[in-house]
Amino acid sequence: MISSKLKEYVISGRLDGLLMAECAVSPERLAEKKERIANAVDSFIAIYGDREAYLFSVGGRSEISGNHTDHNRGRVLCAAVDLDIIAVASPTDDKAVTVKSEGFDADTVLESEIWEPIEERKFSSSAIIAGMERAFSDRGLNIGGFCAYTVSDVLKGSGLSSSAAFEVMIGNILNHLYNDGTVSNVEIAKMAQFSENVYFGKPCGLMDQTACAVGGFISIDFNDPKEPVIEKQDFDLSGAGYDLCIIDTGGNHADLNEDYASVPSEMKAVAAYFGKEVLRSVSEEDIIASAVDIREKLGDRCLLRALHFMGENKRVEKQALALKEGDVQAFFDNVIASGLSSYRYLQNVYTVKNVSEQGLSLALCLCERFLCDKGGAWRVHGGGFAGTVQAFVPKAYTSQFKSYMEKVFNKGSCHVLSVRRGGAMRLV
Repeated sequence: MISSKLKEYVISGRLDGLLMAECAVSPERLAEKKERIANAVDSFIAIYGDREAYLFSVGGRSEISGNHTDHNRGRVLCAAVDLDIIAVASPTDDKAVTVKSEGFDADTVLESEIWEPIEERKFSSSAIIAGMERAFSDRGLNIGGFCAYTVSDVLKGSGLSSSAAFEVMIGNILNHLYNDGTVSNVEIAKMAQFSENVYFGKPCGLMDQTACAVGGFISIDFNDPKEPVIEKQDFDLSGAGYDLCIIDTGGNHADLNEDYASVPSEMKAVAAYFGKEVLRSVSEEDIIASAVDIREKLGDRCLLRALHFMGENKRVEKQALALKEGDVQAFFDNVIASGLSSYRYLQNVYTVKNVSEQGLSLALCLCERFLCDKGGAWRVHGGGFAGTVQAFVPKAYTSQFKSYMEKVFNKGSCHVLSVRRGGAMRLV
């Protein structure tokens, strides 16, 4: 469809049903969403001309349970959210990929630049683009040039995985422009992980990319990282009467690399004690039986973090079953238990380098005080140490909860989200 006609298609309301059903756009926010898309089309036309184009969407994600388990081949529960990246894209004949994202300079990647990682491009969006094209090519899939304009409301630094959503978006575009949409979203997620690990330079797990790509609530078992077991949970959080809130505490992420790295390394140190690569290959019983020696050789925190891993794996199974059975209270009980384990045993709620700054601890305290007699649940969100907490809030109290939290963490710090059913998709 010609770009200008694409805009008319959106404004006329012909996309409304899909946006509400698959992208969790509420009737109250529908006009805002359509305006955002229309503005993206206008920007595309201003840069590339009024040409044949397609419209794509990929949501961000929220970790629900399985805090710091994927890097030791554990289980996780996560969900796609209604904040998303929108892309307007058009195929080109020159085999180059040019992506202009709102607020950033355009990135152009030539076909000759995709075959090996370029050191100077690490930690850039152009590295992600090159890595995705290489991943498609390595699988014998078609690749080609395209021009695109993207807009995103996936919050950076919020634990909602803006980088994973961008990776999946590049794969989503390649899938529909050059492979007739035949590549599964799970496969796109695996290619996105390759792009981030090898080309971008970040040794991430597969949870973020899979949640963004697949959509809805999903449980993932990483016991076999090459073939993770992914199960979609058919649960309607909004229909059950709850909103998903992410509270940004405004914490300082500087100098936290050592804190983040210590979690997987200490877990793997316990695994290595037993001659294994990861904790998934070790039993809880063996850890308890060897606790005295582990304490002496590795220290108490390593042991505590290993026991957190064991407990989280069990909780993910219980939560997935609770969602299947529609047992909201059992689900919430385990959300809270996950958060308590992260606080007490994983110890990723604040950094010991700066104990005077404990925004996550304060946010969790406030969540508990507000929600303890109203229902719902709360926990640390994502990697921890600074950043965000997560709360499931009864809709009747969402407005009050938002005001309550923003009195402490500033206006706009509490983001009210919905779980998005659809994964990576072409809208038009």
